[in-house]
Amino acid sequence: MSTPAPALSVLDLVPVRSGQTSAQAITAALGTAERADELGYRRYWFAEHHNMPSVASTTPPVLIAAAAARTRRIRVGSGGVMLPNHSPLIVAEQFAALEALAPGRIDLGIGRAPGSDPVITQLLRQSGTTSDVDRFPQNVTDIRSLVSAEGASVRFTSGGTYDVHATPAATSTPEVWLLGSSDYSAQLAAGLGLPYVFANHFAGEGLERALDLYRGQFQPSDTLDAPRTFLTANVVAADTAEEAEAAMLPQARMMARLRGNRPLVPLETVEQAAAAEAADRLAAPVLDALRSRWFIGTGLDVRAKLAEFAARHGVDEVMISPVAGARDDEPMDAAPARLRTLELLAA
Repeated sequence: MSTPAPALSVLDLVPVRSGQTSAQAITAALGTAERADELGYRRYWFAEHHNMPSVASTTPPVLIAAAAARTRRIRVGSGGVMLPNHSPLIVAEQFAALEALAPGRIDLGIGRAPGSDPVITQLLRQSGTTSDVDRFPQNVTDIRSLVSAEGASVRFTSGGTYDVHATPAATSTPEVWLLGSSDYSAQLAAGLGLPYVFANHFAGEGLERALDLYRGQFQPSDTLDAPRTFLTANVVAADTAEEAEAAMLPQARMMARLRGNRPLVPLETVEQAAAAEAADRLAAPVLDALRSRWFIGTGLDVRAKLAEFAARHGVDEVMISPVAGARDDEPMDAAPARLRTLELLAA
């Protein structure tokens, strides 16, 4: 008997390829979200990254609002909002408004990393909205209270309280998820009784330990009575294994740049990556490692691998990051290779 297929979701960093504008990249991402909705994917999340030439997902709430307006069923959310960059009240207000726009369809995934380099972190701090990272657990708790219908109360040292609501009259609340790639995030999610996602697509190490800690230490809350988690994975599915291998190379070369502390550039096209790799062998040292953790191949092969992956770790959902590169002749305002990955896996 075959392993049951998990539900599928999508994580989007809104990749920007060579020659593409931010407007074109966002148009392509929203088209991908629409197609994911049509294909029956469970949720569509936008990441938060700053000052990267190949990534346009800098403001998840803005992208979520646009995606929610163009979809009808799929849950849309953040994967995630990097809370140290923001005031908890601002996050709560943004996501309470999103929940009012698309009731029952908003996910608030929260992370503790800055999502960029120290220079950007300092610039965010200068804006006056950056939260103290040491207050992360309290800030998560505050957001949960602020987006609820009851709101939160500020207690003055001189006595008395002051009521605060993220929106005047909430009838539903966004679903809060804690994201991370360390033992810390797993233990905090367990202690707060929150659903949890380990950033497997990014970290790759420590998945089993994080899930064990989360499940073993989970404390039921008023919103969740048992551990709830899913997995993330980098995925390239194509009509042939050869096409999938070629389509992974642009992202593989970008990963090599990140790990080698090289200057970042817009994502190369498939043809540009092949020509450059033949000359500089930039990705060669990391390719085998990436192939062992990414899911690359035909739709049938990748679906089977994802099902086995989900079963091995005891989850019923996998969130894929479709990392297939674009070809030179593909339109700038669409992402055919990424769309093909979604279509093949949903078949």
